[in-house]
Amino acid sequence: MIYPPRCLSCGALTESDFGLCGACWRDTPFIGGTVCESCGMPLPGAQDGHRIECDDCLRAPRAWQHGRAALQYQGGAKALILAFKHGDRPELARPAARWMAQAGQELLHPNMLIAPVPLHWTRLIKRRYNQSALLAGHLGREAELSVCPDLLVRTVRTPVLDGKTAVERSLALSNAISLHRKRAPMIRGRDILLVDDVMTSGATLDACARVCRASGANHIFVLVLARVAKDA
Repeated sequence: MIYPPRCLSCGALTESDFGLCGACWRDTPFIGGTVCESCGMPLPGAQDGHRIECDDCLRAPRAWQHGRAALQYQGGAKALILAFKHGDRPELARPAARWMAQAGQELLHPNMLIAPVPLHWTRLIKRRYNQSALLAGHLGREAELSVCPDLLVRTVRTPVLDGKTAVERSLALSNAISLHRKRAPMIRGRDILLVDDVMTSGATLDACARVCRASGANHIFVLVLARVAKDA
């Protein structure tokens, strides 16, 4: 009665905590149906029992095996993620991780290690939290899987990648991510689930996956909160 449940996006009254009102739910594009097996991009048509990939993933194969996304980065989803990332709304990580767990349920399996995409320490000081690490932590509790928040380290402060082409992103991330020197025993022979808030070109996740593979990881999977479509 004192603190009634409110919509995560607009603040309107809702029936339960950590939910969306009807209007915001309709404006939040959850991904379902046929998707690219590599990056989670929604695709037209029906599944036919064979691996399906989008044109981008066919042209440039990913460094990981399978990837999924909970939302398309547009409409209400974009507003929520911007608030989470830049608006000091860390409480959004809990419901977002639930959406991710549902979207990525086919990827989650026992003894998998969850690792977030790292944030450079200078940006961590400015932002006060790594949104990907918050998502990974809540996802680990949802899926009852181990999480290593500092498995990977961003050793170079890369420029802001918004608006960059895929090639420019890859060049900027060259040698920018490495394995934490004390975490090597945790990764050898183990399946890794990389977690991030948004996938645009996939260059950051690709850099992380390559480091994991070079460090002895077994299979590598990717799960993100939102996927940027070409027309977003």
